[in-house]
Amino acid sequence: QVQLVESGGGLVQAGGSLRLSCAASGSIFRINAMGWYRQAPGKQRELVAGFTSVGSTNYADSVKGRFTISRDDAKNTVSLQMNSLKPEDTAVYYCNALIKTTDWRPSYNYWGQGIQVTVSS
Repeated sequence: QVQLVESGGGLVQAGGSLRLSCAASGSIFRINAMGWYRQAPGKQRELVAGFTSVGSTNYADSVKGRFTISRDDAKNTVSLQMNSLKPEDTAVYYCNALIKTTDWRPSYNYWGQGIQVTVSS
């Protein structure tokens, strides 16, 4: 069993900052990729920022220069520092990870339960 637990969401005024954190726990052999997605009402879920399996980072164009993703491999955590927040950043943010639970099993995609971020104008 693997769990992803998010924390740090909430309500903030435009221009403010929030920091999201996600901790993976359970039977983890290796985390191949980890990152954040978001889904606004009536829209598809989209990648916000993430670490790929080779360690590089990807950011959505809409958050480049404002959001920074970081990770702590020893703690199996990933964080998202969100600065200069805009009302259009309002969404449910989901932690996502591609995890191998054993050496002989393929990687599986895991999701957190989601955390609300609301940016008021």
